[in-house]
Amino acid sequence: MSELITAELVDLDLSAATKDAAARSLAERMVAAHRVTDLDGFLADVAAREAQMPTGLDGGIGIPHCRSEHVNAPTLAFGRSAAGIDFGAADGPADLIFLIAAPAGADDDHLTILSGLARRLMAPEFTAALRAGTDPAAVAALIRGEEPVEEPAPEAEGTEPEAGPEPEAVEAAGSVPFRIVAVTSCPTGIAHTYMAAESLAAAGRAEGVEVTVETQGSGGFKKLDPAVIAAADAVIWAHDVEVREKARFRGKPLVDVGVKAGINRPAELIAEARRKAERGEIAAVSEADGGKDSGDGEAGRSGADHAHFGVRLRTYLMSGVSYMVPFVAAGGLLIALSFAIGGYEIASAKSVADHFVWGEADSWAALLNQIGSAAFAFLVPVLAGYIAYGMADRPALVPGFVGGSIALTVNAGFLGGLVAGLLAGAVVMAIQRVPVHATLRGIMPVLVIPLIASAVVGILMFIVVGKPIASLQNALTDWLNGLSGSNAVILGVVLGLMMCFDMGGPLNKVAYAFAVGGLADPTDGSLKVMAAVMAAGMVPPLAMALATTVRKKLFTKTERENGRAAWVLGASFITEGAIPFAAADPLRVIPSVMAGGAVTGALSMAFGATLRAPHGGVFVVPLIGEPFLYLLAIAAGTLVATALVVLLKGARRAAPDAAGEAGATGSDDSRVTVAA
Repeated sequence: MSELITAELVDLDLSAATKDAAARSLAERMVAAHRVTDLDGFLADVAAREAQMPTGLDGGIGIPHCRSEHVNAPTLAFGRSAAGIDFGAADGPADLIFLIAAPAGADDDHLTILSGLARRLMAPEFTAALRAGTDPAAVAALIRGEEPVEEPAPEAEGTEPEAGPEPEAVEAAGSVPFRIVAVTSCPTGIAHTYMAAESLAAAGRAEGVEVTVETQGSGGFKKLDPAVIAAADAVIWAHDVEVREKARFRGKPLVDVGVKAGINRPAELIAEARRKAERGEIAAVSEADGGKDSGDGEAGRSGADHAHFGVRLRTYLMSGVSYMVPFVAAGGLLIALSFAIGGYEIASAKSVADHFVWGEADSWAALLNQIGSAAFAFLVPVLAGYIAYGMADRPALVPGFVGGSIALTVNAGFLGGLVAGLLAGAVVMAIQRVPVHATLRGIMPVLVIPLIASAVVGILMFIVVGKPIASLQNALTDWLNGLSGSNAVILGVVLGLMMCFDMGGPLNKVAYAFAVGGLADPTDGSLKVMAAVMAAGMVPPLAMALATTVRKKLFTKTERENGRAAWVLGASFITEGAIPFAAADPLRVIPSVMAGGAVTGALSMAFGATLRAPHGGVFVVPLIGEPFLYLLAIAAGTLVATALVVLLKGARRAAPDAAGEAGATGSDDSRVTVAA
């Protein structure tokens, strides 16, 4: 890290009271050092990364970081706070703050900086030296690794050094040590990943155990040598995201915990791995396994299990939705075009395989309609198949597709597809956990598992759950068809709020999936829902585009540039176009666009606008029922969101800054003050 930090990038008396203020103070030093070209643009990128997951670590450490196009060289700034700053760590505020900046796309540089620093932070003598340092140049040299870290001195003369591991913990001379292979990973694949790796390796050295760790970071991972895995006596997974290529570790005793357990209690994990090996406990590892405890005691473990299950369930559902959307988009737009050419009655036309006239518009309309309908026929099976795939990998595809097809057969529809996918994934996961002889393992995923799982899922869908779900689906359809007045408006408000809360995230996708699911068997009510969802989803980027146009001084140069692109993104129903604005100022932007989305959703439902296309934005207005009122609803919501965000940002700009953060609004004048 010789070129990453200098004395000018060290602040041993950081006076900031909040993490935003701390990031700004350290970033100003980077600007002065000509490492960062746009202060506010860079801080927006830091805030966006912080919004994904807090960067506080146990032990009083905060590591805000990001990749940014406003960084021209990998850079590290360090601040020390006497009062402490909350970076979201469980054990309290951080007094050691590292701001790490990497150029956009510089994955190797970024990960090298973070992983190297994270490993060194596991050494108590390193953090103690940082807290004791008085000279910025010496502290910078210490962080660069140019000055050795002194070991703590004995308490009194003649004190014996700390004893090493007990004799029984060290293998006899010349014997093979106990061997463990480990995998560490966290949602961002950076700090916790490498701290857990270093902690396990250090504990292994202290216990006389050979520990080899595979870090599965965000920039990819280098696989453990198969020979190393084969020679291992046990496996430790310390992870908060799914371990990749799990099948490599089959046939080994396994300790499966959260990543913080790898940091906080590595010796216990190693001891548990040894006990399991001694008892001959062999884990049934499959590609679907993912349960783990938090490693923070029974109470903490229970809560973490629920959290992990919720995250996994959301991932499974989003996997199915993501594969389903292309079928919906292609089929829906083809059907919508057929209606535009031949009218709604074209849906009852004869098969074009038997009757097609090249020169007739109605024949072409029927052709488009029947191609689109063929694409739509895959919607529920694909949803179910890829939910199951997300849960249990390729062996679950067949039972998932079969279950989805049966859902259509029994008229269970979209809800039936969801249930079929979850059932198929659960059945396959259960089968994968059954120990089998080595001679059968080769045919399990291609023959045995699909055969048994398809039969089980088929029986459940036909005999047990299919009809109740079909009844529920029919009740939901009748409810949508009967919506009028205040009920329709309330549903429009809820859908608008969901579409705008996370702008492309899980809630947004749930609302969208609910809407497109209704297009598989369209009714007047489901078409109104589709219209409300798309209208509300257009509001956030359109509102931010308008706000950056009418009140430029409230936004940074980068935000104003993003605002110009947001016009097109909003018009195209790409809600994610507002994410940069929400990441930079979530407390003002998100409530504002949610209010606008709620207004648009409510008005769209009240106006009775309908939509048969699942995507397209303003480009499918000719296919919308009540198009003028539909556009009016979008305009009203956009104006409401724009007015609120301008009002809130303006109030922030006018208010006195008690923390002394001049220029936080991002105006040109304030940036000049900061730079000066």
